[in-house]
Amino acid sequence: MTARTLVGVMVAVSLAWLAPLAAQERGRARGKEDPRLSGPVPRLPDGSVDLDGAWVGGGPVQDMEVQGRFKPGEIPLLPWAKKLLDSRKPQDDPHAACMPMGVPRQAGEYPWRFIPYRKTHLFILWEGNIHSYRQIFMDGRKHPEDPDPTWFGHSIGKWEGDTLVIDTVGFNDKFWFDRRGHPHTEQLHTIERWTRVDFGHMVNEITIDDPGAYSRPFTTKYTATLSPDTELMEYICAENNMFGVAGGFR
Repeated sequence: MTARTLVGVMVAVSLAWLAPLAAQERGRARGKEDPRLSGPVPRLPDGSVDLDGAWVGGGPVQDMEVQGRFKPGEIPLLPWAKKLLDSRKPQDDPHAACMPMGVPRQAGEYPWRFIPYRKTHLFILWEGNIHSYRQIFMDGRKHPEDPDPTWFGHSIGKWEGDTLVIDTVGFNDKFWFDRRGHPHTEQLHTIERWTRVDFGHMVNEITIDDPGAYSRPFTTKYTATLSPDTELMEYICAENNMFGVAGGFR
């Protein structure tokens, strides 16, 4: 499969998911949103918030500036990072080559869900792209002093009341924040604050601190919407996918 064909497939898949989301937004505007979504926040037997469910959204997809409701030029990019952003093209997006979307984009356009493991770990599984996972340590440990750079970084989590706070460092600089190409460096530090506000909506407020690419920390906010009666589906995408080319098809 050529890079151009792969990008076309990725766009088609994204539109397939974005179409029902757009319909959902239209229904919401007409007051026709699934009435279950406005129900009370579900809780576990110990009284803590239950984050279960298949969610869509909660991070940037096309353009962090537009989706985060920033004014043009308000995101405090350093000059070199602004120049890099302006030079990037959607077809060069690492996500289009089946690479991970990173944080916070990983919660953007495909269904995903939180999976707790005892009280020591929390995992995020998502359907899109590499059908992989993100690990959050909930056992009180600290970040390592010199973490190896990875796509999803080293995440530690805790509860502050009904809000799940995820603190992450140790990112590589390979993924883009959005399809437009907002960059970052290995100095990136994110703090996500996930709050389930009712049965069907969860707000993600993210503070992005990267002195290598931005002149100051900034905060942006997105809302994830529950997809009732939905389960994650299998999605296979491997780095440098050559299925079509190897099989003689173009």
